[in-house]
Amino acid sequence: MFRETSYMEADARGTKAPPAGRAKRPDLRPLRRLLPYLAPYKGAVGGAAVALVLAAGTVLGLGAGLRALVDRGFAAGDAALLNQALLVLFGVIVLLAGASYARFYLVSWIGERVIADIRRAVYSRVIGLDTGFFETNKTSEIISRLTADTTVLQGVVGSSVSIFLRNLLTFVGGVAMLLVTSPKLTGLVALVVPLVVVPILVYGRRVRRLSRESQDRIAEVGATIDESLHGIRTVQAFGREALECERFTGAVEGAFRTSIRRVKARALLTAIVILMVFGAVGTVLWIGGHDVLAGRITAGELSAFVFYSVVVAGSVGSLSEILGELQRAAGAAERLFELIETRSAIAAPADPAPLPVPPKGAIRFDQVTFHYPSRPAESALTAFDLDVAPGESVALVGPSGAGKTTVFQLLLRFYDPQQGRVFLDGVDIRTADPAEVRARIGLVPQDPTIFSTSAYENIRYGRPEATEDEVRAAAAAANALDFIEALPDGFATHLGERGVRLSGGQRQRIAIARAILRDPAILLLDEATSALDAESERVVQAALERLMRDRTTIVIAHRLATVQNVDRIVVIDGGRPVASGTHAELIRQGGLYARLASLQFDLPREVAGHSPNGRKFSGEAIR
Repeated sequence: MFRETSYMEADARGTKAPPAGRAKRPDLRPLRRLLPYLAPYKGAVGGAAVALVLAAGTVLGLGAGLRALVDRGFAAGDAALLNQALLVLFGVIVLLAGASYARFYLVSWIGERVIADIRRAVYSRVIGLDTGFFETNKTSEIISRLTADTTVLQGVVGSSVSIFLRNLLTFVGGVAMLLVTSPKLTGLVALVVPLVVVPILVYGRRVRRLSRESQDRIAEVGATIDESLHGIRTVQAFGREALECERFTGAVEGAFRTSIRRVKARALLTAIVILMVFGAVGTVLWIGGHDVLAGRITAGELSAFVFYSVVVAGSVGSLSEILGELQRAAGAAERLFELIETRSAIAAPADPAPLPVPPKGAIRFDQVTFHYPSRPAESALTAFDLDVAPGESVALVGPSGAGKTTVFQLLLRFYDPQQGRVFLDGVDIRTADPAEVRARIGLVPQDPTIFSTSAYENIRYGRPEATEDEVRAAAAAANALDFIEALPDGFATHLGERGVRLSGGQRQRIAIARAILRDPAILLLDEATSALDAESERVVQAALERLMRDRTTIVIAHRLATVQNVDRIVVIDGGRPVASGTHAELIRQGGLYARLASLQFDLPREVAGHSPNGRKFSGEAIR
């Protein structure tokens, strides 16, 4: 029913409706995908089913009691039977109340439990998808699926489904009792059924389509909120609050218009069904009244028939309304299972090649060519070669967009190259388990991620099983111990969303402590000091130098002063290495590095030569 999809197919489809060539399903088949999540709770489902049948049966039993009461109580003038009927009625009401309580509680529990399981399954799938998936899909829309769509399903599984089944049982039972009571009048009622079913089928499809559109528009509202609030400083700095309000208003109004079209379709569907059903009930009452006057049926039979007609009519009306909810839920289920069925483009092979133990930290890029999924026509790396010996420190320098960060992305196996191979300790990382590859690498990014938890937990993220003493030792090695202990609650201090309570230098030192605790064979430093002031840079640089000892290190840097002491500098331009050597050697060679150095160190202009391919570089080339 559903096929497995990769992120590239998901991108072609988008995070919204299926592609034009793929027909939308006009039924509720996506809801079948919930069955495996219900299977572990068979006991609760069975109990809910018993309560459901019992509640529906007691409602239908009231009609038979009404018939006996009219024919043998009122008509015969039997007061004792009337008293007896009242006691039976109270008993039935108590039974109905108990069954309704059990049904509501069990079904609600099942709904909460199943949706919790689905949320966990979706999140587990999403968190394991490759970086390319997030490059081509909006994070806010994924969040919308995890929140809004699961809430829709929660309402259906925890309420609407049981109401639907209860009304279905009362409908079937009511029709059977109508046939027993008066086949003639039942035949008249049956003439109305096609008039009810046709609008349900026709408008039901429209409701489902509009429900999915409505959910997509809500996701767009979430995306607008996410983007503007995460960039709130930029918004306010440029005085664009009014513009963002206008954008948000447009998104909200778009969601409102789509929702109103859905509501209008559902309201029209409900109105048509009610008109047809209750119009038929009125007609049947008129015909049945004449039959009582003519003596063809008793007053009790007509009373019971009217009761069952109302039950059937109410059930049909409710079914038509709930069907709209089920169709909306089918759209939500479809969106959720699209995520669950998306397969990561980066996965461990069935029989992964083992990496050597202990790790050495040798790295080799062999004729690597790579294009990002979002820019397939543009090559980020072309026939790229790089060898890094165990324990060697190498700096990657070059203009923005030259491919420096791409080297890190491929080494961490966030992506696989279209051509060429990447080796770690002599093993092609395509043949290894990505988790094993990443376990040997420590990353200190330019903009470190600080989680909304304590300083202790943020550092221990590098190695969750680390002891408190090991965390403190890592913080001390990163020159972070003093400022952490000065926080209100020390290591237990909550650092706020994205580390908002810390300065840039403090966030960097937390990230360095995290990498120190991980104790990786390979260290990747991505512009780790570029955004810091001179004082913070001095402290962070000292921590980095300690971290780099006795381990393979690759550094990305635009500020050449921070990499003059590395073993080797590799100059990258246009996705290729164009020069390699020490700082002094590259200055003597001239070319791109000398040009960059002249701009940063105010060297004589004559050191700024040409690149190996003869092209001159201006200041614009590095901005």
